Amino acid sequence: MAALPSVGYRKVVKAFASFGWQVARRGKSHIVMTKEGEPATLSVPAHNSVAKGTLRSLIRNAGLTIAEFVAAL
Repeated sequence: MAALPSVGYRKVVKAFASFGWQVARRGKSHIVMTKEGEPATLSVPAHNSVAKGTLRSLIRNAGLTIAEFVAAL
């Protein structure tokens, strides 16, 4: 399994955007991302460092592998 780095929400949003996910809503605490054709939404917490468990869950919900996500950073 690829190592998951500690990253901030801006890099997380940018990485998911490279896979076609778009920001649907921006709140004070979360950024909600959607992708056409995908039933899931991604709710990225607006933290300076996104928790690794949360990030792992977001990657899984997006249908990506950790290696694919890390390569997009």
